[in-house]
Amino acid sequence: MPTQILMPALSPTMTEGSLAKWHKKEGDAVKAGDVLAEIETDKATMEFEAVDEGTLGRILVPEGTQHVQVNQPIAVILGEGESAADIKAAVAVKPAAAPAPKAEAKPAAPLPKQEPTPTQPLPPRGGGLGRGASASPVAPSRTDGARVFASPLARRLARNAKLDLANLRGSGPHGRIVKADVEAAMAGGGAAAPGIRAPSYRKERVVAEAGNLTYTEVPLSPMRRVIATRMAESMTHTPHFFLTIDCEIDSLLRARQDLNNAAGLKVSVNDFVIRAAALTLRQMPLANASYTDDAILRWNEVDIAVAVALDDGLITPIVKNADQKRVPQIAAEMRDLGMRARQGKLKLSEFQGGTFSISNLGMYGVREFTAVINPPQACILAIGVGEERPVVRNGGLAVAHVMTCTLGCDHRVLNGAEGAQWLQAFKKLIEAPAALLV
Repeated sequence: MPTQILMPALSPTMTEGSLAKWHKKEGDAVKAGDVLAEIETDKATMEFEAVDEGTLGRILVPEGTQHVQVNQPIAVILGEGESAADIKAAVAVKPAAAPAPKAEAKPAAPLPKQEPTPTQPLPPRGGGLGRGASASPVAPSRTDGARVFASPLARRLARNAKLDLANLRGSGPHGRIVKADVEAAMAGGGAAAPGIRAPSYRKERVVAEAGNLTYTEVPLSPMRRVIATRMAESMTHTPHFFLTIDCEIDSLLRARQDLNNAAGLKVSVNDFVIRAAALTLRQMPLANASYTDDAILRWNEVDIAVAVALDDGLITPIVKNADQKRVPQIAAEMRDLGMRARQGKLKLSEFQGGTFSISNLGMYGVREFTAVINPPQACILAIGVGEERPVVRNGGLAVAHVMTCTLGCDHRVLNGAEGAQWLQAFKKLIEAPAALLV
């Protein structure tokens, strides 16, 4: 019988993706290990390899299609002796959604007087294998009358956990509640308290509350959708506190210049910051940890995730075992990771995980900021611009290059004094960079 090729889950949090490109066409021979297609996830474009041999009998999802659910059939492989006539017996072929249209200006519409009725079609399903599953015929409603859309799996999980779907905000297509949304609510201690409703971001409501202004609609990319969900979850469920310290970096700037001149390298201030943070985490592992309901997990490896800005969001490639790498090695690794991150060519293992994050906005002239913790990590270090500022020395004024650093901490993992001690140790290494070069 012909074999269905399903949309793969290329990361633990992936629920949908875009089929960027087919590398095979119908009728082509396929061997195990051949690259079938390129799949765009929320973070990168990755190659999808075949695991079966045969002939590509039919492509069910054309390239350029967005919001393809995980486990949805995307193609059919024919085995030896099988023909196109066998395909109908293997899968009921449904037309795939067309690629998302480009953003265009739209006139604002007033808030509809009537909400959609249960007879209107459901938006695309969130999870499951794409066969034999159907939405519940009776869907719950929010207090404003809006119907709650959720995948069958999300409904079952919510029912078992006794969660009210009307209290949850969906991260799937068209605001659909998917498995990850229910699991996030369960991890955060269940549904909202009685009388407290999650805010609604339905387009019609937002437009009405903004005064029915005209607007240009920019569709959410998979990356932007995941960023919105994860950052909202972090600020909702992780008790943040922030500590700020100023570091004088004149010695570091001289060491950087000497290193670049002597070895012909391109070492940045951020490379020194990564090295200093890694050594501090090795000295004080309390910040190299994650919270669980049973225990605090202190990680044995020091893997630093570094935020890299992209056109439609950001990604955090990881310098693994950063405490064991010297500054020139970190610099070379970051140049390679940053270049491939912007090209969408990172491997999953190169951006999935990390035990501590660094976000640096100094290159944009930002003096000081706070960053949102990236769960399940417990800390994130925000780095501002290094600039000349007046400082007091021996009762007199002097000028020094000063860099403001802000540590965001999960209060469930460490307290204020522990965070302050970590920052003190980090400051000591930044201001005496000789220890960073050995």
